[in-house]
Amino acid sequence: MKKASSLCELGFDANGASSGFFRPVSDDATPTSHRRRLTKVSVIGAGNVGMAIAQTILTRDLADEIALVDALPDKLRGEMLDLQHAAAFLPRTRLVSDTDISITRGSDLAIVTAGARQIPGETRLNLLQRNVSLFRKIVPALAEHSPDAILLIVSNPVDILTYVAWKLSGFPVSRVIGSGTNLDSSRFRFLLAEHLDVNAQDVQAYMVGEHGDSSVAIWSTVSVAGMPVLRSLQESHSSFDEEALESIRRAVVNSAYEVISLKGYTSWAIGYSVANLVSSILRDQRRIHPVSVLATGFHGIADDHEVFLSLPARLGRGGVLGVADMELTEEEARRLRQSAKTLWENSQLLGL
Repeated sequence: MKKASSLCELGFDANGASSGFFRPVSDDATPTSHRRRLTKVSVIGAGNVGMAIAQTILTRDLADEIALVDALPDKLRGEMLDLQHAAAFLPRTRLVSDTDISITRGSDLAIVTAGARQIPGETRLNLLQRNVSLFRKIVPALAEHSPDAILLIVSNPVDILTYVAWKLSGFPVSRVIGSGTNLDSSRFRFLLAEHLDVNAQDVQAYMVGEHGDSSVAIWSTVSVAGMPVLRSLQESHSSFDEEALESIRRAVVNSAYEVISLKGYTSWAIGYSVANLVSSILRDQRRIHPVSVLATGFHGIADDHEVFLSLPARLGRGGVLGVADMELTEEEARRLRQSAKTLWENSQLLGL
C-alpha cells in the first residue's frame, strides 16, 4: 500500500467526509469563511536547530500553519510525519513540507536556519562565502513568495547573514531580524540567577554586539528587582574584579561550544529562544529583545557602516518597532564599536 500522511493520499474521498458526523445548523448550510486571519510561519532548514524551533512554535500554539523546507526530501518528510503523528496531543496546526521554497508562499514570518557546516581546516571566511551563496538562492525566493513577511535569520554567522538577507531581500530594515544575542543573554541571565539564587526571568541582563567572540556583557545595567547587581556583588565579594567579569563573559561565549562538544550540536535553547522572538513578533507583544538589527549611528558606530549587531529592540507585528539607545560606560561603548568594526570588515569582503 502507498505510504501516505493522509487518508486522501491513500485513495479515500475527502469530499463531504464530515457530513456523517455533523448536522447543518440551518437550511443554508454553506460554510462561512474563517473570519480570523490565519498565521503562517515557515522554517527553512529542517536540521536539529530548525526542528527544535518548529517543535517549540508548535507546542506553544504560535502559528496556524507551519511550512518546513529542506534539501533532503526523505528527512524532511520524516520530520513532518513525526510531528503530524502527535496531532492528538497538540493545538490544531497545519503542517506542510517541501523541498521547493514555494511552499512558504504567504508566510507572515520566515525563519532561516539553513547553512553550510564548517569543514575541518576551512576558514571562517570560506564558510561565510558558502553560506552567502546559499542565501542567494533562498532569500530572493522567500521575498518573492512572501513579500510582506518578516525574515528572522538564525543561520551563523548570524549578524553578517542578517546583513546579507537584508541586501538580498530588498525588505525594509524593520522586517529583517537576526536572532543575535537573545540566547547569549539568556545564558548570561542563567549564570547570574544561579549565583544569586533567583529565577532567571527576574534578572535583567544583556549581551550585545556580535553573536560570537566579540560580544559585550553590559554589566552596568544588570539588575534584579530594580537593584543594580554589579555594585552589590562588588561590595559583598572582592573577587568580582575586571578579570572575573571577563571570565564570566567568556563563559557565556564558550557555553555553546561546550554543548556542541558534549552532544554534537545545540538545539533546545535556540529553539526556545527563537520561539520567544516569534511570540513577541506575531502576538505584537512589544517586548524588548537583544537581536541583530542595523546598528548604524548607535554608540559611535559610523554612519556609513551598514552593520548588523545585537542591541535591545522592541519587537511587534511590524518587526523591529524601535531600538533602545542604552546608556553604556565608555569601556562598554568602546567594546561595542570594536565588535561592530569586526563585523563591518567581514561584511565588506562579501561585495554586496
